[in-house]
Amino acid sequence: MKVKIHPSWEEKLGEEFQKPYFKDLVEFVKGEYGAKTVYPPPTSIFRAFDLCPFDGVKVVILGQDPYHGPNQANGLCFAVHEGVANPPSLNNIFKEIEADLGKRPKSGDLEKWAKQGVLLLNATLTVEAGQAGSHQRKGWEQFTDAVVKKLSDERAGLVFMLWGRYAQERGRVVDFLKHQVLTAAHPSPLSAHSGFFGCKHFSQANNYLESRGEEPIDWL
Repeated sequence: MKVKIHPSWEEKLGEEFQKPYFKDLVEFVKGEYGAKTVYPPPTSIFRAFDLCPFDGVKVVILGQDPYHGPNQANGLCFAVHEGVANPPSLNNIFKEIEADLGKRPKSGDLEKWAKQGVLLLNATLTVEAGQAGSHQRKGWEQFTDAVVKKLSDERAGLVFMLWGRYAQERGRVVDFLKHQVLTAAHPSPLSAHSGFFGCKHFSQANNYLESRGEEPIDWL
């Protein structure tokens, strides 16, 4: 498996790719793809980065694992390919958008968001089929923590949406003085009623971007 990522991220993360942990991670992931069914397809591992260059990021949404069911994971957190049934968390995200903005998004793919500057980043970028969390603690979290810190340190005025305790822990490296950090419960059916519904993160993000003279995100 050859690591391929958008040139802007290659420049920012080149040193990270040379670290021993990342080389070990690449060997682990190559072995997993060679021996097991692993999601997403190898060409989609860095799709979030390829659709959203470093200098184009406006909003960061942090997920945990890719979906581990067939045909679901597509390299963007919470998203699925066109034509695939929306998982429960994505349905709840769409319910909140409808409550917040008055309309429901049409596609669960979310590529439209990514191309506008929404980095849809899972903390772990690969997973074994049917085995949630199977590629955690193999090095992915160290890599994606470095991504979040790089954005926090070198950019200003970003919106970080941190849903649930896991995302909030990953977001501890964010400088709250330079960025807008929005926290809520996770959109999972187990927790959405504990603070995700009613959070209005999508309108808050757009209000913040517009206050800085930037184009808002079309969430629909």
